[in-house]
Amino acid sequence: MSELLSVLAELSRRYGADPAYVLAGGGNTSAKDAATLWVKPSGVALATIQPHDFLPMDRCQLEASLRAHYPEDPTAREAEVKRAMLAAVRPGVTGRPSVEAILHNLFDATFVVHTHPALVNGMTCAQRGAEVCAELFPEALWVPYTDPGYVLARAVQREIARYTAARGKPPAVVFLQNHGVFVAADSAEEIDRHYAHIMDTLRSAYEAAGVATTLLMGQRDDACVQRYAPPLRILTSDADRQFIVSSPPFAVAQGPLSPDHIVYAKSFAYTGEITVEGIDTFARARGYRPVIVAQPGAVFAAGTTLKNALTALEVAKDAALVAQLSAAFGGPQFMDDRARSFIEQWEVENYRKTVSLASRRGRLDGKIIAITGGAQGFGKGIAECLAKEGAFVLIIDKNEQGAQAVAEELCRQYGGDAARAIAADVTEEASVHAMTEAMVRLCGGVDVFIANAGVLRAGATPQFSLADWELVTKVNYTGYFLCVKYVSQVMMAQNVAGRGSWMDIIQINSKSGLQGSNRNAAYAASKFGTIGMTQSFAKEFVTERIKVNSICPGNYFEGPLWSDPETGLFRQYFDAGKVPGAKSLADVRAYYEAQVPMGRGCLPEDVARAVCYCIEQQYETGQALPVTGGQVMLK
Repeated sequence: MSELLSVLAELSRRYGADPAYVLAGGGNTSAKDAATLWVKPSGVALATIQPHDFLPMDRCQLEASLRAHYPEDPTAREAEVKRAMLAAVRPGVTGRPSVEAILHNLFDATFVVHTHPALVNGMTCAQRGAEVCAELFPEALWVPYTDPGYVLARAVQREIARYTAARGKPPAVVFLQNHGVFVAADSAEEIDRHYAHIMDTLRSAYEAAGVATTLLMGQRDDACVQRYAPPLRILTSDADRQFIVSSPPFAVAQGPLSPDHIVYAKSFAYTGEITVEGIDTFARARGYRPVIVAQPGAVFAAGTTLKNALTALEVAKDAALVAQLSAAFGGPQFMDDRARSFIEQWEVENYRKTVSLASRRGRLDGKIIAITGGAQGFGKGIAECLAKEGAFVLIIDKNEQGAQAVAEELCRQYGGDAARAIAADVTEEASVHAMTEAMVRLCGGVDVFIANAGVLRAGATPQFSLADWELVTKVNYTGYFLCVKYVSQVMMAQNVAGRGSWMDIIQINSKSGLQGSNRNAAYAASKFGTIGMTQSFAKEFVTERIKVNSICPGNYFEGPLWSDPETGLFRQYFDAGKVPGAKSLADVRAYYEAQVPMGRGCLPEDVARAVCYCIEQQYETGQALPVTGGQVMLK
């Protein structure tokens, strides 16, 4: 069996990784012998499936399930069928079998590969689909639209029996109206030959009809994206702000074309003017808020995670391409209201979506959090802690390569959609403006902005250079102002009709912002000044549901700011003679550790806990929160 499953896994990955055949983890595959069917479990992606992932099922029990009597009520019927399928899984194996396992068992051939190619669905979702299928694929079986699950399996069973009786052999290719195609064969090579014939034949038919086989798209209007993505974060949600992604404009499908389109992108897109009243009216009429919003300058997709939103957009593009292709065969044949309602309410499909789009859970789940200076030191450590708590983290840094490396590392640890990198210099206004525009293009906006970027230059005042003074002021003081200037605009655009949770701007200040620092006037002045800015920003933006707070950490001795042997503060303070009697860098470190009642320096996780507090509390703004191990205490 190991060889059989190895072939099946390789075949599955090859088709599953090709978006021409499979989107959103859809499609399924199987292999069988006389007693056992091995089928892809629900929620497992074909693109990455391994031989041990396939569920072994008792073929006799699957056959018996088609002879059983089930309730007429669809919900009760499908619940009993689900129990029957679970009972057919071989003992000692966990996993939920594909809803189409019973259907796979109907084919006598060893391998079955079921996919939903747009080229195929241009025919199966067309008004003349059955007629065209008979002309182009006379050896194939066409099955009229039937609700997925047990009812579809029974319908296919009847049609296969009729086909076999009439032709003396079972079909190798079965087209399902508004669904996709099943291909069955005894070898992977034969599967490939069937699919190559199907795709080549359809390409020729579209070419003959003068229909493009790639989606026709316009030019994306970035002004449209910047204007509408932030408010759509809340207008597309009944709960809190979502992720919003966009693409160049295209002609969205005017109705549901297949179950996958309904599951991931809903049955209907919103195409009207983007207003609170317009989208609320759509929601009341349809029973859901739009996932896809089409405008002349862009098409937007919403999701509770970046992955959800990107998947919805890709599925919407697929539906648009299917509708475009269907013009070759009489135009689109949309699913009727009864069929649409069945899919919208069907527990099995909802389960598949939930599993395939599952996200991390944590205190910050669903939050988009940006942090400047995130490529190293405190910023990197804080970003790691936030990603661990489920946040989607935007790593912002002047060091683009460093930011990208941190984002990739977080994605390896916490999933492919844990973080992204944005290059920005907080001292340059144009760069900060571009940074916020990049946030909007990437995910729609931001929930929490952490102004962490900073520099420190220490030295005795009589010898301190004006250049160092201006550098510290430009980064720490002016940089904070520039970030708030542009980030607040995005946040205000997200504050639609007072909906959604509070947003946060959090400045990473310092204990030097709470008390003076010997031979460190430039740094302390910048930190004292930015606390005044925090208090002022807090009063200005409270009506926009934006809280603004500062966190004042103690010294992060482990980070490069302190510990770098050439440029770190231990070196600077040693060279400046700030610690009397110090003979080495270790003496300088011991001196500073001794000043902390808790006996150690501040760590990124200490600050991350304070960040979580600032986000979660609902009644604090304009505060400077010390995280100093007791070294600095507020009066």
